[in-house]
Amino acid sequence: MTLRAIVLGAAAGGGFPQWNSAGPGCLRARAGDPLAKPRTQASMAVSADGERWLVLNAAPDIAAQIAATPALHPRPAPGRLRHSPIAAVAITGAEVDTIAGLLTLRERHSFGLYAAPKGLAALAMNPIFNVLDPGLVPRRALPLDAPLEMADGAGTPLGLTLEAFAVPGKVALFQEQSGADPGRADDGDCIGLCVTASGSADALYFIPGCAELTPALRDRLRGAACLLFDGTLWRDDEMILAGAGQKTGLRMGHMSVRDTMAAFTDIPLRRRVFIHINNTNPILLEDSAERAMVQAAGWDVAEDGMEISL
Repeated sequence: MTLRAIVLGAAAGGGFPQWNSAGPGCLRARAGDPLAKPRTQASMAVSADGERWLVLNAAPDIAAQIAATPALHPRPAPGRLRHSPIAAVAITGAEVDTIAGLLTLRERHSFGLYAAPKGLAALAMNPIFNVLDPGLVPRRALPLDAPLEMADGAGTPLGLTLEAFAVPGKVALFQEQSGADPGRADDGDCIGLCVTASGSADALYFIPGCAELTPALRDRLRGAACLLFDGTLWRDDEMILAGAGQKTGLRMGHMSVRDTMAAFTDIPLRRRVFIHINNTNPILLEDSAERAMVQAAGWDVAEDGMEISL
């Protein structure tokens, strides 16, 4: 089978332009500058047959993302009023940016919901997610470091295998205590996903948040067909310099694009793409020097609607 992937959203939390940002990039995007394309919050859809889709992260923008993606539109049939090609959802953590869209998917549609144990625990402690009827939306644990065949809500296989693995990150913002720095989390609060289609060895890796390229992660990614990797900030102190906040990238659980490019110079990959890009990051601007540097290093910059086939 061929793995087909669609980037539903490429931006970090808040999107691009962010609703309350008057930063230079957001002003350009809001004004319709073609070199500053708007982006919704990071999410992907993957499929082995082009008919049934697994969504990776349920972004707050998911309704708009579905509307902009014909492959995810409901399909009419005699005697059937409601339908969706979305057969399953998998989340990489419990941040609002990855789970808020689940509330939009509450309209009596059956799908499988996958998360690592810590992600499932975060959903369980928030009763608002009980609007997803467990009879229609079974919650299933993603074991770490073990492949798992994906299935829809009824248990029918999708022809996709997912392997989850812990990456350096942090707990979700709403789980922090009184704003104190929670430090780094390495045991499954933040995960990456490896997706393969049945009968194919070509793997797509989706890692929208990562604080460090560890030796184990370096070995795992070596030779991958396609990597979509954390592109949140160009430099670690970007938010501070822009006057957009007081946290560094590492405090938020993200390594900088500059550090990522240096760390990946000797790792063979067929394709490498930055995703989850903050509105302050100049690589969003197609005429920026930073975009030129990224492209020269062999990286693409994700945008909404980008399609990838493996």
